[in-house]
Amino acid sequence: MKSNLISKSETSTLLKTVSEKWGMEFPKMKNVKVHQILDDAQIITGDGLKILKVDEDYLPFLSEIEMLEKFPTVTVDMGAVKFMCKGANLMRPGIKKFTEFEKDKIVCIVEESQHKFLAVGKSLVSSSELETMEKGEVIKNMHYVSDRFWETGKTIYD
Repeated sequence: MKSNLISKSETSTLLKTVSEKWGMEFPKMKNVKVHQILDDAQIITGDGLKILKVDEDYLPFLSEIEMLEKFPTVTVDMGAVKFMCKGANLMRPGIKKFTEFEKDKIVCIVEESQHKFLAVGKSLVSSSELETMEKGEVIKNMHYVSDRFWETGKTIYD
């Protein structure tokens, strides 16, 4: 795995891109590192920051609870947990409750008993559409506990 610091201009471009995609502001940062995990995947770390980049998608890393709490959430029943942790997409029947979100936005998946974050995905429908659904895929699972990124991410610290 290659790791390297990125320049100030690359850092500000990156933070600007992530700010726009996530709809939140980031403070200026120094010493932002990019860890190349696979050809199409990187873990980006900085001061209080850990981002997973897969292809063109930027996802909050699952170990970063403070960051995850800023995103919309979907709470799933215990029956959905083992499927989520194997990378399955989230289906409507497994959902207990949810906050408001738009289509194609990042949504965090939380289990109902301990309220732990299980996965981060991209919504395939909006929360208003979800209310009327009885079945079908709701969230594309992109990063979950025990996936290859999770395992690699545990070895990366600033």
